[in-house]
Amino acid sequence: MNNPLIASRYAKSLIELAQSMGQLEAVYQDARLLNQICKESRQWVTFLKSPVIKPDKKEKVVEQLLKERVQTLTYQFIRLLIRKEREAYLPEIARAIIDQYFALKGIHRVSITTAVPVSQQTSELIIHKLQEELGWKQVELQTQVDPRLIGGFVLQTGDRLLDASIYHQLQEVKKQFLDTSYVYNIR
Repeated sequence: MNNPLIASRYAKSLIELAQSMGQLEAVYQDARLLNQICKESRQWVTFLKSPVIKPDKKEKVVEQLLKERVQTLTYQFIRLLIRKEREAYLPEIARAIIDQYFALKGIHRVSITTAVPVSQQTSELIIHKLQEELGWKQVELQTQVDPRLIGGFVLQTGDRLLDASIYHQLQEVKKQFLDTSYVYNIR
C-alpha cells in the first residue's frame, strides 16, 4: 500500500493535534518506535496489511503490543486507523510523521556510507561542515558501512547524492575502457 498522499494527510493531522496538546515530542518518539518496528518485523507489516484479519482482532493485538509502549494519543490514533481500515498505511504514516517533524523543526537528515566505520569525532566534523557550508542549524547524521566502497564516501540528503567512493570511480574508469567509440575517432 504505497500512498504518500494519505500518509501525509494522516501524519499532518496527528502532528497538528499533538502540537495543540503539547505532545509533539512524545508523538515523534512514538513514530520512531513504530518506524523501527515496521523496519524490523515483516510479520508486523503483513499483519497490518492483511484483509483477512478482522479489525477487532487487530485492535486486540495492537492493544497488547503497543498500549503500554506509546502515548495514549498515538495509541488512539492507531485504533482510529484500524476502525477506518487504514492501518495498512501505518508504516508510511510513521515515516511521514518523522519527515514532517524534521521539516517543522528545521532538521536535515543526512546519510553517509563509508567503507569503514566513522568515528564520533569525524561525524561531528561532517555535521559541523554541513552546517557551515549549507547554513543548516540542525543535522541528523546516519552512518552506514559498506566495505564494497573500498574508500571514500557516499553522502545523501533528500534527493541529492554525492558519490565520492573509490568503487564509483573504478566503475567510471571501467565504463571508459569498455567504451570503444574513441577507436573510430582515430581512423
